[in-house]
Amino acid sequence: MKKIALLILFLIGSNSIAQEHVNLKKGYAAEGYDVVSYFSNEAKKGMDNFTTAYKGINYQFSSQKNLSMFTSNPEQYIPQYGGFCAYAIAVKGEKVGVNPKTFQVVDGKLYLFYNSWGVNTLDKWNEENPEALLQQANTNWKDIVKKGD
Repeated sequence: MKKIALLILFLIGSNSIAQEHVNLKKGYAAEGYDVVSYFSNEAKKGMDNFTTAYKGINYQFSSQKNLSMFTSNPEQYIPQYGGFCAYAIAVKGEKVGVNPKTFQVVDGKLYLFYNSWGVNTLDKWNEENPEALLQQANTNWKDIVKKGD
């Protein structure tokens, strides 16, 4: 019985840690946009009748097909850096919100970007050496997760 209780506590703790590092604006990853649709170069809003949770994070989808694709291999579709702005993670080491319509899929990975008030960080990302920014973002993200920021 103690082992079961400890396992439950571990799982609850793991989910809250995971949620701490995910942009859950509007209660869903990617602000409720369909993370599978990005891989077809589209930013589609998810619908309430196509939802699922993975590792304690809620996701919405635009179709049953995309929901099924996600559930068969969720890790393939999860946004990098918890769905926070990839550029801000790289340059500032900070979690910054995104415009879920501003994205890029590179080497099978989804990156989201801030785009508001005349600042499109995807444009900056592409202009300022994406390879170096990607390396810096990966390093900064590891530090953020380790520190619990």
